[in-house]
Amino acid sequence: MPASARRRPRAASLTAVPLLALALSLTLASCGYGSAKDDTRPAGQAGEGAAKLSADSVTIGYFPNITHATPLVGEQEGILRKELGGTKLKSTTFNAGPSEIEALNAGSIDIGWIGPSPAINGYVKAKGENLRIVSGSASGGVKLVVDPKKIRTLDDVKGKRIATPQKGNTQDVAFLNWVAGKGWKVDPGSGKGDVSVVRTDNKVTPDAFKSGSVDGAWVPEPTASKLVSEGGKVLLDESSLWPGGKFVITNVIVSRKFLDRHPDVVEAVLRGSVRTNAWIAANPAKAKASANAALKKLSGKALPADVLDPAWASIRTTDDPLAATLRAEADHAVAAGLLDKPDLSGIYDLAPLNKVLKAEGRPPVDAAGLGRQ
Repeated sequence: MPASARRRPRAASLTAVPLLALALSLTLASCGYGSAKDDTRPAGQAGEGAAKLSADSVTIGYFPNITHATPLVGEQEGILRKELGGTKLKSTTFNAGPSEIEALNAGSIDIGWIGPSPAINGYVKAKGENLRIVSGSASGGVKLVVDPKKIRTLDDVKGKRIATPQKGNTQDVAFLNWVAGKGWKVDPGSGKGDVSVVRTDNKVTPDAFKSGSVDGAWVPEPTASKLVSEGGKVLLDESSLWPGGKFVITNVIVSRKFLDRHPDVVEAVLRGSVRTNAWIAANPAKAKASANAALKKLSGKALPADVLDPAWASIRTTDDPLAATLRAEADHAVAAGLLDKPDLSGIYDLAPLNKVLKAEGRPPVDAAGLGRQ
């Protein structure tokens, strides 16, 4: 991804802090979604007797994934719940972006944390009627990890088998764009060409790597760190390809209907998101432990330190949606032949977030010309 292909995002308010997660990709294929939770409010936090907002409840959706550390920590620490007062917080976890979009479209969730490619595809398919991006959440955490016995330099990637999470997902698009920048040819449909792109679920990729079925993988954390723990080597960090090392990996989306009917609830969730990111920045060690505790609660298993620590260190939370990089990622998908030229005008509504940021004494963030008019 040459830097010239990207526009530098304006007013990026990133918090350079580490995060946490489980090997679940931000894919573009439909999977079932996981557990739904009603909120049980810890003692001393808002809830019983607190004033209710315009909705009785709000349901959020996210992945038990390092790139979704904001909702993981925000729920675990009760920060999101506190901002909602007497309005009930419910949550559901997902294994893939399209299932989250389906749930949003069906009204099963109201607000979701999700990757850029599913957000773009969901918006385009519904012709902009279903969702708005209302905040950023995370940047970074994607790496090319290889078998150092087979691949020693970037040029050695040619002719090898490289895994991506799924055809057309965020990392697949990024890898195909990088391959094109090297002057190599790959058919985006079959994945065959100068490099063999092997679409493999992140949960399976470590075993495929150990068995030698793939020679490397362009994957998000913590899959990348799991591969390193199995003897892999980080050959390239995707952040090095972006201006300032910043690119969107997770957005916050909201149902357009819910936003229109309950702007006060959306604002409260965004205030909780902003304050969670600030808490993560101020308490990085506690935040890492909190996120790992949330992950254990959701999946039954915490990440070991040799995976958690480097994975956490590679992600940065951000309130800025880094809109210019979303536009660039859409352009890369078009160039790869995986997406028709989309009309993304109006995909962002950052007014609620900027209201929250102003109240927190923070500068506004920018929609890169893709904001609601």
